[in-house]
Amino acid sequence: MYLLVIRKWGTGMKKEIEQKIIEQYQKEENMMILVFAQWCINHNLNPLELYIEAYPDQQNNPALLNALELTVPKEEAGEISDQTVLSVLQLFGNDDLAFIVSQKLEKHKK
Repeated sequence: MYLLVIRKWGTGMKKEIEQKIIEQYQKEENMMILVFAQWCINHNLNPLELYIEAYPDQQNNPALLNALELTVPKEEAGEISDQTVLSVLQLFGNDDLAFIVSQKLEKHKK
């Protein structure tokens, strides 16, 4: 959809629209990371440990570190359902992390 619209405009407008799309994606990705981090806090899990378990080669993820600064204590946080966190992780292609979260959920149920 976006590509069809972009082709109709000149190069300057095309670059501006591409930049807006990238910025919007990054905002949504940051929101996904915040949802994951807050869900972890709400379940007494360490978001960094889960992330490193899923992606051992990416131990210093700046976006996750920024999201951690925005989390609140679980007593102040709204509920984030298990299905919500799994859905947003998978939506952004974080299947390995979604798998780790699923494992933690299974372990918690036992």
